[in-house]
Amino acid sequence: MLSVGNKFPEFSLKAAVSNDIKDAFLEVNNSTYTGKWLVVFFWPKDFTFVCPTEIAEFGKLNKEFADRDAQVLGASTDSEFVHLAWRQNHKDLNNLPFPMLADIKRELSANLGIIDAAEGVAQRATFIVDPQGVIRFVMVTDLSVGRNVKEVIRVLDALQSDELCPCNWQKGEETIKV
Repeated sequence: MLSVGNKFPEFSLKAAVSNDIKDAFLEVNNSTYTGKWLVVFFWPKDFTFVCPTEIAEFGKLNKEFADRDAQVLGASTDSEFVHLAWRQNHKDLNNLPFPMLADIKRELSANLGIIDAAEGVAQRATFIVDPQGVIRFVMVTDLSVGRNVKEVIRVLDALQSDELCPCNWQKGEETIKV
């Protein structure tokens, strides 16, 4: 699995970005959000139970990420059409403000090293990538355990502070001075 300090892999994927079939899809790649931090999170499968709770939470907190000059990108190994159907049929996903990437060929997931050996889908992984394309944070949980989106924001704040941040540090608190 790629880790902190590695370059995030090159990618170009179709994404579901709205519920209207006329403008539902967009091609997203490494240069789509040049100069921004990326928060790229993967879920195992669409139309499941834990996944929409996380996806909806990233959607609810999207403004928090945007305020930090970060673009959220969600992804699974399902197609853009499955993403669209899920958005249209799940009330918590109707108005997601970020792209749902379709890694249907599993190329990005494989390049990141997050294909679950038993299930053949992307693991529940989160990456924070700096504007230079370097991975600065990685978190992977079991397929059955949802992540804490507020912790992702806390880590993004710490990384953007460019300071030494103690355990449980929150934006605005003192950092460690050496």
